[in-house]
Amino acid sequence: MSQPVKADLSVVLADDHHIIRQSLKLLLESQAGTRVVAEAANGMEAVDAVERLKPDLLVLDLFMPVLNGLEVLRRLSKARVPTRIIILSMHANEGYVLEALKCGASGYVLKQSTSANLIQAVREVAAGRRYLSPPLSERAIEAYITRATGDSPTASRSAAITIRETEVLNLIGDGKTNVEIAGQLKISPRTVEHHRASLMRKLKCRNKAELIRYALEQRDASVS
Repeated sequence: MSQPVKADLSVVLADDHHIIRQSLKLLLESQAGTRVVAEAANGMEAVDAVERLKPDLLVLDLFMPVLNGLEVLRRLSKARVPTRIIILSMHANEGYVLEALKCGASGYVLKQSTSANLIQAVREVAAGRRYLSPPLSERAIEAYITRATGDSPTASRSAAITIRETEVLNLIGDGKTNVEIAGQLKISPRTVEHHRASLMRKLKCRNKAELIRYALEQRDASVS
């Protein structure tokens, strides 16, 4: 059930880039009654700040050091903290959106969105509603319902993919080698190969060419 927006809205900002946090703070505090009560530069700081302050909202970058956004969502959900969470991400990939929703996010805003989109997300989520950035909204909600009812073959293939495997899959789609992926994600090439093998098993890809094709198809679907 929707609720009226509180006159005094407390927010925690979590992003590992200081300049982004400052820009978001200026934007949010330009709205009457909205206060940024804490900032976090990594996922653990975000969890600590929310558990300590219990703000109305957490605006959370999906890819954070120490704990990523999905891990933060899972920890706060397990702790039953009442804070509503908006994911802020540069990735429109359906898998990220659906996983964030499954883990308890109330909103998902793309970083390429306008400031008006973020303000609208804050208002909607603070009022107890769900908000997804255009053009995600209709497609992602329909896909979420389909996946939840188990009617989608594609959903069943990708449901068990972890966020790290999704990162590796996206870089595979970029044509990166194991060594290049390892350098970008700060893991070993052997770990990359393990993730690649796991992806092939979960996605039922018979060879690396099929895995690359799947990665490209997912990318095309996320921007269509």
